[in-house]
Amino acid sequence: MKRSAAIGLVIAFAFAAFFLSQARSDASGTSNAVVTFSKDVAPILYDKCATCHRPGEMAPMSLLTYKEVRPWAKSIREKILSKEMPPWYADPNHGEFQNDPRLTEQQVATIRAWVDGGVKEGAPSELPPQPKFNDVGWKFGQPDVVFSLTEEASVPADGTVPYRYWAVPTNFTEDKYIQFAEIKRGAPSVVHHVIVSVREPDQGPLPPAGEIRAGQQRVNPEAARDPQQAQNNRPRGTNPDGMLVGWAPGMSPLTLKPGNAKLVKKGSVLIFQMHYTTSGVAAKDRTGVGFWFAKSPVEKRVITKGVTTDPRKLVIPAGDSNFESRSSFTFTEDAHIHSFMPHMHVRGKDFEYKLVYPDGKEKILLRVPKYDFNWQLNYFVKEPIAVPKGSRIDCVAHHDNSAGNKFNPDPTITVRWGDQTWEEMMIGWMDYTIDGQNLSAKGQTQSASNK
Repeated sequence: MKRSAAIGLVIAFAFAAFFLSQARSDASGTSNAVVTFSKDVAPILYDKCATCHRPGEMAPMSLLTYKEVRPWAKSIREKILSKEMPPWYADPNHGEFQNDPRLTEQQVATIRAWVDGGVKEGAPSELPPQPKFNDVGWKFGQPDVVFSLTEEASVPADGTVPYRYWAVPTNFTEDKYIQFAEIKRGAPSVVHHVIVSVREPDQGPLPPAGEIRAGQQRVNPEAARDPQQAQNNRPRGTNPDGMLVGWAPGMSPLTLKPGNAKLVKKGSVLIFQMHYTTSGVAAKDRTGVGFWFAKSPVEKRVITKGVTTDPRKLVIPAGDSNFESRSSFTFTEDAHIHSFMPHMHVRGKDFEYKLVYPDGKEKILLRVPKYDFNWQLNYFVKEPIAVPKGSRIDCVAHHDNSAGNKFNPDPTITVRWGDQTWEEMMIGWMDYTIDGQNLSAKGQTQSASNK
């Protein structure tokens, strides 16, 4: 009996140990198998991180090899658990997005277990092939055409640099449809952001090639109205497109599905808006943009619209932690929305896009509860959003001008609309197409509606 009792006790302890280990395994989301870089972690990094974390890209370190990753292991664990990386700020309760980079809970648990387990390398034979990227320096291979600033821009070592603008003629002799476009910075250390827009021939006299000096006509796509245009009483033309392509940290290249494209009319001039920030070292920059033309028939023109608050009303009192700004845009034709990109500066706090249907029903399309100026993210919807004629997009944002905002350079001043980072903006960018447009149909003219 004593021996049977002892055996039973041993079996009970064994079962207890087994269930305890299972509980720990379930709590961490991982099994008791040894987690290694080669077998478990590298596939995650290659899938979720390598686009930025590789040589020549914007991330501060490459994460392709064990040797590169090992010194950053604890930092990676910290950033993953806090959800700072990969950067993504959309509220998961509203909308589904095709470029959502978030890790699954299992992937998070794997990285945590790997770091906690001693960051083991594992067998090299278990390492998957590294992801392949275009070796020409462009995401989509060699562009069909590249346009660059007409000369190098000198950026001083110190001080504030006002926005600068360059006119770059396309010399297109026929209309061109752009399916992909990507900006390549000449001096990444000083290029804060770039916006390339299009000035068409019917928008008044085109500026000559070169830097656009003070007093000359220019296009500022971030302005709700162009003061120079108003002053000179120049026509706006029929171009409804507010931006061709842009670059800022986290912003994606222009990537359109077959059948959709951006239009650059013959004779148009590209306007480069350049925002430089000094880095302590003088630099020279010659940023460029690459275009890939649509190779199949284009049915719809993609229009980028900035739904902008009234700059005169964007006056944020000193110390205000929750100043609200609003903007709206009403569709005059049936349309589909393809993407969003909310834009504010360092006092930006949160941002929301809401669709109000003609019958008054409302639907939140995107909510960004914790806006981060350091990441100007695009949000590409999984399925285009149908917008009936007469529907309205309402954008609502809040700004934090208090001492509690760690990014606030001075909570004691009133903040107004302006170009510089310490000033403020509120723009709800979005891409959409018109349902009734079919450019491949013989004889159909370009739609300039919703301009």
